[in-house]
Amino acid sequence: MPAFYQRSLDERLAAVADWAELDAEERAALSGAAGLDAAQADHMIENAIGVYALPLGIATNFLINGRDYLVPMAIEEPSVVAACSYAAKLIRAGGGFQAGSDEPIMIGQLQVLDIPDAQAAAQRVLAERERLLAAANDPTSSIVRRGGGARDITARPFSNTPLGEMLVVHLYYDVRDAMGANAVNTACEQVAPLLAEISGGRVHLRILSNLTDQRKAWATCRVPAAELATQTLTGAQVARAVVEAAVFAELDPYRAATHNKGIMNGMDAVCIATGNDWRALEAGAHAYAARNGRYTSLTRWWQAENGDLCGELRVPLAVGTVGGATRVHPAAKAALKLLGVQSARELAEVMVCVGLAQNLAAIRALATEGIQRGHMSLHARQMALAAGATGDQVAQIVAQLLAEGNIRLERAKQLVEALKGA
Repeated sequence: MPAFYQRSLDERLAAVADWAELDAEERAALSGAAGLDAAQADHMIENAIGVYALPLGIATNFLINGRDYLVPMAIEEPSVVAACSYAAKLIRAGGGFQAGSDEPIMIGQLQVLDIPDAQAAAQRVLAERERLLAAANDPTSSIVRRGGGARDITARPFSNTPLGEMLVVHLYYDVRDAMGANAVNTACEQVAPLLAEISGGRVHLRILSNLTDQRKAWATCRVPAAELATQTLTGAQVARAVVEAAVFAELDPYRAATHNKGIMNGMDAVCIATGNDWRALEAGAHAYAARNGRYTSLTRWWQAENGDLCGELRVPLAVGTVGGATRVHPAAKAALKLLGVQSARELAEVMVCVGLAQNLAAIRALATEGIQRGHMSLHARQMALAAGATGDQVAQIVAQLLAEGNIRLERAKQLVEALKGA
């Protein structure tokens, strides 16, 4: 969609609504004219007093596994949507993203205590694997009826802990198109009495893990070096600069934390827009980044022999297209329809591509003109709005703030007052 950002808000909404064949109610939900109301919110959480809105934007230019996507993103931070769209355009020139995902296997953990020998208890548990799986697979469960359910059992003995001998049993559960927290927790509860009998111990905690390393999504991309050229740098030089910045994040956890935060800027925004649990995504991603005992970058960037820039992101991604807020929140339902994904795995694949694009945009900016240059005009707009500018005043004040190089709230307020007095 060329020059999508130059269209008016109403024109942008009309374009994406036509693309996704949204009805009037769905359009209203995305525009904020309708959607989640206070009465619905009161049924979703405790002590509700109202609703809280976030800007909803559309990232363009995404070509994933040969298919075009318009990607809804709910986020308050300026530059993220524009950066994702720009990076996706660069990647599109190299053929777009290639993405994939694991089967939707979640892990439920059961903690067994009060056992004299954890190793021996583990052997007894593994010997009764089929009985335990049968106990977990409730035939009345909607997930089991759809082909999901318990797939495997593992046992991890721990000796010499502050609690004495301890056994941790992992239940691997296919949740199909759900995020799966409730299904996994329910299955753990069903298994617990039989596990206590087999192990001879006391089953204490029964809860899913958000380190969903059996449920990963991944994306790769290739950007032709020529697409990266700037007014002062060749494409090969920019590609090299991106690789140098990426290696910094691989080696240093202080840099990796900010590097990975940028990745999550993109993925969280899609997660929120589609009614998924962004806290679970954050927990899983950062734990995965430290899986080898040292916190590091989630992405990897390198140069091909011909100078092209290549990138990869692999991360745990537990998201759903059924259940929870995805089927309760009107805007989340409309966002999923707009996105056009047919499964939770496809949604995860889109999200990981957004994360990779956001990472490319951020480190390209850092490695060339610096992050602030592109960010300042958007920051100036926020200052103008915070100062009370409306309508055409916003553009005038932004232009003046940028011309002066003085992007501060107090200066914006002075300019607003001057316009009012004119």
